Amino acid sequence: MFQTGPKGSTVKPDRRPRVPAVARTPALSYIAGMSLRPILIHPDPRLKTVCKPVPGIDDDIRRLADDMLETMYDAPGIGLAAPQVGVTLRLLVMDCVKDPEAEPHPLVLINPEILAVSDTRSVYEEGCLSIPEHFADVERPAEATVRWTTLDGETREQTFTGLWATCVQHEIDHLNGRLFIDHLGPIKRQMITRKMEKLKRERARGAGDRAGARA
Repeated sequence: MFQTGPKGSTVKPDRRPRVPAVARTPALSYIAGMSLRPILIHPDPRLKTVCKPVPGIDDDIRRLADDMLETMYDAPGIGLAAPQVGVTLRLLVMDCVKDPEAEPHPLVLINPEILAVSDTRSVYEEGCLSIPEHFADVERPAEATVRWTTLDGETREQTFTGLWATCVQHEIDHLNGRLFIDHLGPIKRQMITRKMEKLKRERARGAGDRAGARA
């Protein structure tokens, strides 16, 4: 999941109702329902896995894409990769439209491949819902040309710029088992990882306490 940091003010508000995700994505309009999927928290071995290509587009892949869009919008975020919901396939979704009054522009990228990047660089304060409440400046190419397969089985190619370029590179990193903190120095990366380990222990204890109270 890609988020930009608070000082950039580029994380979209939760402005989209949950149900209309199907209507937003015509290729998924035959699906009667959808569901939010839990987002994995770092450290988790699935987040460090190099994902396998999607072998073919079927109803399971379409449902995965729709659930991922719904989960992304609900978070809210502007990008989500399949391994973040525990599926180690090369699929990501994104929508970097920030204006709450503008039409959403959801994209589903299957087996995306970066063909070229610009020499010009840009810096965004990035975050990730797999690493909640942590943000850091990350430098990446300012433009990225990407080729992918759509849910209709068509091959598309596009040069992304600005926030879209940062987001697509962030999400493709996820497909290659790389997190945004892997762009940071080892001390800061280890510090964030230790905090995430503590957060997971606290959540596990909380879940255990609630289960005990229900017993």
